[in-house]
Amino acid sequence: MAEHVYFVYILASKRNGTLYIGVTNDLTRRVLEHKDNYLKGFTSIYKVHKLVYYETYKYINDAIKRESDLKAWQRKWKIKLIEKDNKYWKDIFYDLTTPEEIKGIRENMEYRKVNNLN
Repeated sequence: MAEHVYFVYILASKRNGTLYIGVTNDLTRRVLEHKDNYLKGFTSIYKVHKLVYYETYKYINDAIKRESDLKAWQRKWKIKLIEKDNKYWKDIFYDLTTPEEIKGIRENMEYRKVNNLN
């Protein structure tokens, strides 16, 4: 049986810009959905597309709890957390994937959209 991995992630519009905190079981796909404005909402409206931080969890309940806790944090604490490992707010998404994987995810997203599978 395959082990599950869950991610809590922080996206930013720019350094010290608007922040978004989310949870997912597929970080690459989910961040690409944000980058491509695949789902309309907060991140598409405020152009929050840079992956600046993430954590991994074995259990979904732990990930959801952490997401909730981070959302309740003061902004300065969130910034300190990001800058602990990502001082310059680099978009780390492209360190986690390849152009081929991105292409495959986009093709799957388009297939799901065309076939109304969302």
